[in-house]
Amino acid sequence: MDISWFRDLVICVFGLGATIAVIVIAVLAFMFYVRVRPVIDSLKATMKTVENISQSVEEEVARPLAQVAVFFQGVRQAITLVRGFTRNREDD
Repeated sequence: MDISWFRDLVICVFGLGATIAVIVIAVLAFMFYVRVRPVIDSLKATMKTVENISQSVEEEVARPLAQVAVFFQGVRQAITLVRGFTRNREDD
């Protein structure tokens, strides 16, 4: 028995061990994916629901409220403009 025979044996053993380790890791990763997949699907559904709710709130609450705010801001600017014209005439 030569040292090269021992070297070849070690290479074969480590190669077999690495192959088994890769297979075990792949199986564990697949099992983890199978268990986590329903949670991911549930999170996707929840995100879609939250997106629909926020879109509805935007359409039903935020837009009308913004339109009312813009209207009152325009009225306030108009009143300020009219006051500015009347003050200039009174000062002259």
